[in-house]
Amino acid sequence: MDDVRAAPAARRGALPREVWILAAVAFCVAIGYGIVAPAIPGFARQFGVTRTLAALVISMFALARLTTALGGGRLVDRFGGRPVLGAGLLVVALSSALAGLSGSYWQLLTLRGAGGVGSAMFTIASASVLAARVPSATRGRAMSVYSGGFLLGGITGPAIGGPMTEISLRLPFFFYAATLGVAAVITFALLGGPSKVRRSVTRDAQDPAAAPAEGAREALRIRLFRAATVANFSANWSNAVRTATVPLFVTEVLLRGEAWTGYGMAVFATANGLMLVPAGKLSDGWGRRPAMIVGAGLTSVGLLLLALDGGLWVFFASMVIGGVGASMQVVGPAAVAGDIARGRRGSVLASYQMAGDVGVVFGPIAVNFVVDNAGYTWAFALSSLIAASAAAFAVASRERAVPASG
Repeated sequence: MDDVRAAPAARRGALPREVWILAAVAFCVAIGYGIVAPAIPGFARQFGVTRTLAALVISMFALARLTTALGGGRLVDRFGGRPVLGAGLLVVALSSALAGLSGSYWQLLTLRGAGGVGSAMFTIASASVLAARVPSATRGRAMSVYSGGFLLGGITGPAIGGPMTEISLRLPFFFYAATLGVAAVITFALLGGPSKVRRSVTRDAQDPAAAPAEGAREALRIRLFRAATVANFSANWSNAVRTATVPLFVTEVLLRGEAWTGYGMAVFATANGLMLVPAGKLSDGWGRRPAMIVGAGLTSVGLLLLALDGGLWVFFASMVIGGVGASMQVVGPAAVAGDIARGRRGSVLASYQMAGDVGVVFGPIAVNFVVDNAGYTWAFALSSLIAASAAAFAVASRERAVPASG
């Protein structure tokens, strides 16, 4: 009966219920992360370590995701999306609760690394569920709804986390563990079991995006998928730079208080949120490749405005343009990854995620190194060039993921 109902829904363009369930999971994850992330450096510093070692706690999470992503893909291949998704959420929840009880810096560092392993598991698993359950014709819109869950949680989290951090730097870790626990309950209680996912993959075998059980090596031979991985690397590089470098730029170059960084990020998030649904429709209707080109191009322009150092209003213009570009850089490449991943091994989605994690790990380090040695202008120019390169990769990719007609 589930299969009979799914086909008409797909023809009408309705999003499967799994999309909304995963969006709720994404919201729970993001609101908790938005609360705990600002507390991590200060909590690490309480153990008497340097700022560099405090920053390493943040990088350890992304590094663990990067190094265990392929293992997460193999788990999805063996056990299915839902079990790995739920288990990954529980791993991060438990490690976060224990991190809040850390008695030393090295305990904190180790437990954040364990959290990164769980994050790799649930990120790849959720992407595999979306790839299996969402038809190509609506995948762009599905990714915009799913990303919207992360965005809404990311906006709400810091607003709650500020007062919570003033009470205790340990408290956000326990709150994060609780929100992840809620996400795990939603996953196990509402998300369809492995049998449903397998049926959907079989049912969609005629989908042009479907393919034999091939892995990342075969997928990377497809130009559009290579362009999507580069776009994901660029998008995550840009986002990490906004987090690690823009706050310093606001205080040291624009000579404004830290609150202005928050205003700028709020403008960025608002532009991003308003454009997510249109970006999804653009990706489904116009095509993945044009969305990727426009998204990376706008991101490049936004970063170039920061390099010009035109003052406060140019800074806000950069945040608006960057937010619009980021919405397309989230939806377009992710839709390509979903198109290519259907029927293939979990290593396809793992390789896509790994490209983004590389951007998170190395972006802030490289850009802040340039700031120390050459200044903010060259640092933002470098990031703008990387985004422009992602646009060029998309231009050069001749394959185009054509949405299924129904």
